[in-house]
Amino acid sequence: MKNVLSRGALFALTMIPTAAWAHPGLHGETSFMSGFLHPFMGVDHILAMVTVGLLAAHLGGRSLWAVPASFVLAMVAGGVLGVAGIHVPAVESGIAVSVIVLGVLVAMRSGISGSLAAGVVALFGIFHGAAHGTEMPVDASLIGYTAGFVIATAILHAAGIAIAFGAAAMSERHSQNVIRLGGSAVAIAGVVLTGASF
Repeated sequence: MKNVLSRGALFALTMIPTAAWAHPGLHGETSFMSGFLHPFMGVDHILAMVTVGLLAAHLGGRSLWAVPASFVLAMVAGGVLGVAGIHVPAVESGIAVSVIVLGVLVAMRSGISGSLAAGVVALFGIFHGAAHGTEMPVDASLIGYTAGFVIATAILHAAGIAIAFGAAAMSERHSQNVIRLGGSAVAIAGVVLTGASF
């Protein structure tokens, strides 16, 4: 598991300069950085994406990569909708609800199947992607901007997986308590965010 995480993190880091150079010059680099920084500028994005990693680590097996991948692919689709000006209803509320639901799934150590989990996170990924897309700077490169927020999201997913693996290195009882406490905190934060979004 740790080897998988290390290789995934290394791959994400090595992709950063590649994506930046995909559009030579200041414009391409600026587009990439705008996309890369966007997920880090909202606590709702950070909480949801890290919690996707926690959920993936809890489910284990193929879900370790399939759940985050489902989120990323749906997020890209949502981003395309946002850039195209296609209205996605209740984006902010959907993002806030995603924080609650993901937090609850982690806090309860849910026995949800990997395929259902992938479907749930994909639904929420559309809302997160739509937010990224609608807030893309008008002069940004679509490819550079998208590459930026995709890589940032992958890093946040990897952070959640790393937290879960770190907790697993503790005693079994303590690791479960840490993860459940973290999921509960995320869900509570989601409730606060939901109230602010209505």
